[in-house]
Amino acid sequence: MGGALTVALDAPLTLPCGVTIKNRLAKGAMTEGLATAQGVATPELERLYGLWSSGGAGMLLTGNVQIDRDHLERPGNVIIDREPDEAALAPLRKFAAAGTANGTHLWMQISHAGRQTQSKVNPHPKAPSAVKLALPGGQFGMPVALTEAEILDLIARFAMAARVAKDTGFTGVQIHAAHGYLLSSFLSPRSNVRDDQWGGSLENRARVLMEVVKATRAAVGSSFPISVKLNSADFQKGGFAFEDSLTVAKWLEAAGVDLIEISGGSYEQPAMMDMEGLEPKDDQKVAASTAAREAYFVDFAKAMKAELKVPLMVTGGFRSRAAMEHALESGSADLIGLGRPLCADPLGPSRILAGEKSLKRHEDELALFPSWLGWLKSIKMGKAIDGFAIQYWYYAQLYALGQKGRADPNLTVWQGWRAVEKRHGELLKERA
Repeated sequence: MGGALTVALDAPLTLPCGVTIKNRLAKGAMTEGLATAQGVATPELERLYGLWSSGGAGMLLTGNVQIDRDHLERPGNVIIDREPDEAALAPLRKFAAAGTANGTHLWMQISHAGRQTQSKVNPHPKAPSAVKLALPGGQFGMPVALTEAEILDLIARFAMAARVAKDTGFTGVQIHAAHGYLLSSFLSPRSNVRDDQWGGSLENRARVLMEVVKATRAAVGSSFPISVKLNSADFQKGGFAFEDSLTVAKWLEAAGVDLIEISGGSYEQPAMMDMEGLEPKDDQKVAASTAAREAYFVDFAKAMKAELKVPLMVTGGFRSRAAMEHALESGSADLIGLGRPLCADPLGPSRILAGEKSLKRHEDELALFPSWLGWLKSIKMGKAIDGFAIQYWYYAQLYALGQKGRADPNLTVWQGWRAVEKRHGELLKERA
C-alpha cells in the first residue's frame, strides 16, 4: 500500500466490510451542541444533517454521541447511555433519515469525555487514573479512577450505543479514541498510570479500546462499518507517541476495523484545532512539512499507509482541491475529512467535486480581539482565548444552520461566543 495511487475525489471507496462510500469526501465529526439538555436528538439536528446530506460528501460523521450523561464533551451532546425508549428512538430515526438522504452515509461517533468533562457538568469525572488535566482556570476537576467493574460496564455501553445506531438507521459508527477523551486517555502513559491489566504496557493501555471494538463488532455484525478515530500522537513528552499509534493501528486492522481516522492532540495540546503554533514537547517524530502544510496529519497518515492495508481518513486543515487530490494520489489517505468549512458552507463538497479550486478559510478574517489589541494575540493566553472564540463562531454557525437552515455571514466572533455561552448556560440550568 506504500506506492502512489491515482484516485479521483469522486471515486467510490469500498471498505473491508463490503460497504461502499460514493466518493472520497467526508464531513468530519464536529460537536453540534443541538440536542436537548437530556441528550435527545432535535429537529435542529435533522435540519443540519439534511443540509449536509445534500452537500455532496460521501459520508457524514456525527459529533460526539456520549455513552454517559455525566461525562459530556459539552452541553447539548446526544446521549445514549441506556436502552432508549420510543421517545428517544423516534428522534434518532429522524436524525438518521435526514443524514442518509441522497445515498450519503451517516456514521455515529460514539464517545465518553473522561477527564475532559467540564467541572460544570461533573466536578469529579471518571478516568483511567486520578491524573488531572494540566490546564489553568479550574474548568476541569480532579478525576476519579475507574474500577474494573465500571470499565467493563463502559465497554458494554459503547457496544449498546452502536447497536442502537444501527437499529435507528445510521449506516456506521466511529469509536472516538483520540483528542484526550476517555479511550484516548487510556492509551497515554501520562494519563493512565494504572498497574492492573488496563495500564502499564501498551498492550494493557490499549486493552479497553480493543475490547470496545470486539464488543461493538459482536453487537452490529460483520457487514456494518466500524471506524476508530486515533491520535497519531498526543504531542506531549512521555505521552502516546507515533510508534505507539502505528502499533495500535495494526492491532485495529487485525481486529477487523473498516476505517481509521488519523488525528492528534488533546485539550492540553490541541493539535486537532490547528497545527499552526503547535510545539511538540519531546522528540516525537513530526515531519517538518506537517506544520506548514495545509493538511495537519498527512505526514503521519502517509507513514502509516506504508505499513497498513486498512483505509485511512485524514481530517484537519483541508481547503484546496489540490491538497485533497495530492493526499489521495500520494497514498496518504483514502478518505478526506472536511470540518470547519462546512459550518458556513454545507454545499462545499459538491462544489469541490464540480471542480472548484478551494473552500473558504474563514479563520483568515476572524478574530475576537480588534487590531489595536493585536499585541494580546501575540502572548500565549491571548492566542488561546482568540482560538477558542473562533471555535465558538463555528459552533454558532452550526446553530444557525440547524435553527434557520442557513449560515450567518454577518456574525461576529464576539456574537458567536456570546451565543454559545448563552446556550450552554440554558442547557446546564435545565439539566440541573
